[in-house]
Amino acid sequence: MFQPTFTAVILVVFLVLYLLSAAIKILREYERGVVFRLGRLIPVKGPGLVFIWPIIDKLVRVSLRIVALDVPAQDVITKDNVPVKVNAVVYFRVMEPEKAITAVEDFYYATSQISQTTLRSVLGQSHFDDLLAKRDEVNAELQRIIDQQTEPWGVKVTAVEVKNVDLPVEMQRAIARQAEAERERRAKVIHAEGEFQAAQKLSEAAAIISTQPTALQLRFLGTLTEIATEKNSTIIFPVPIDVLTPFLNILSKGEK
Repeated sequence: MFQPTFTAVILVVFLVLYLLSAAIKILREYERGVVFRLGRLIPVKGPGLVFIWPIIDKLVRVSLRIVALDVPAQDVITKDNVPVKVNAVVYFRVMEPEKAITAVEDFYYATSQISQTTLRSVLGQSHFDDLLAKRDEVNAELQRIIDQQTEPWGVKVTAVEVKNVDLPVEMQRAIARQAEAERERRAKVIHAEGEFQAAQKLSEAAAIISTQPTALQLRFLGTLTEIATEKNSTIIFPVPIDVLTPFLNILSKGEK
């Protein structure tokens, strides 16, 4: 009668353990298993404990978590011929694992490439000022286009954010000069508006004082009081010509 040797028992045990390890898979909550049985796709499995047939079945794990994809810096020339270097970040997740595996060879690499080309295309059709001032609109347009391209792959793009916009040193200097000129223009306009308002107020004050001659004298006395508070040794006080007119008339009559 055949007596199994110790070596044969060990081999059988290792074979059983290998088959069990190949047949039993544990998928996390955020993972799904795309299974090919003899090359044919069967329903997606997971999460939890999954049994497959060793050798016959092949399982591919797919994560359903959101992935942050860093898009490398791209050299872009905007619509108004401003050379810039822009990088961005794309957030996406797999919604249909079977499509992500069967519709495209490598969905991560494909999403990265379509993100780079879309970034160059969209920013090349935008003005430089829009790239800085309308960042939300640019991000929304990038997300819409990239998501439209990746939808057949079962990939959903949740957000796209332009991170940095780098300019050449020459353009930075030109923009600085433009900003300085803009600030000077605003300062001159504000100064002119102040002069205009002051002139309006002085005109209104003059109209009021002209109806009441004594108001002008009171204003002179008030000015004299303000000057005296400064403890000046010499005070130069203007006297209106109307005050001296009666005396001048008397002198002119005496000479005649």
